[in-house]
Amino acid sequence: MSVTIYHNPRCSKSRQTLALLQEQGVQPDIIEYLKTPPSESELDRILNLLGKEPAELMRKGEEEFKTHIKDKTLSRSETIALMVAYPKVIERPVVIHGDKAAVGRPPESVLDIL
Repeated sequence: MSVTIYHNPRCSKSRQTLALLQEQGVQPDIIEYLKTPPSESELDRILNLLGKEPAELMRKGEEEFKTHIKDKTLSRSETIALMVAYPKVIERPVVIHGDKAAVGRPPESVLDIL
């Protein structure tokens, strides 16, 4: 079963999580989500695997969040669409293994799904 990491190479936690996976002998499929954002259906699937609502997977300090999402009343699907349009607001890294997912904050939390 393959492992996928939604990765931002500029993020230290994302780099640490990737290194941790590799130390465990896992060679994940790496998706640089800022270059290749997940589709709306894929992000919805990720949220369901995580058991989270969109607001729980957002980086609220990002300018894109403050400009496009904050203080707006949005449906789940509208929020997901904005997360896809502005992928910087998606928390990172997210690791998926089969029907399990984890956010690598702290990086060691992804070990629970391997």
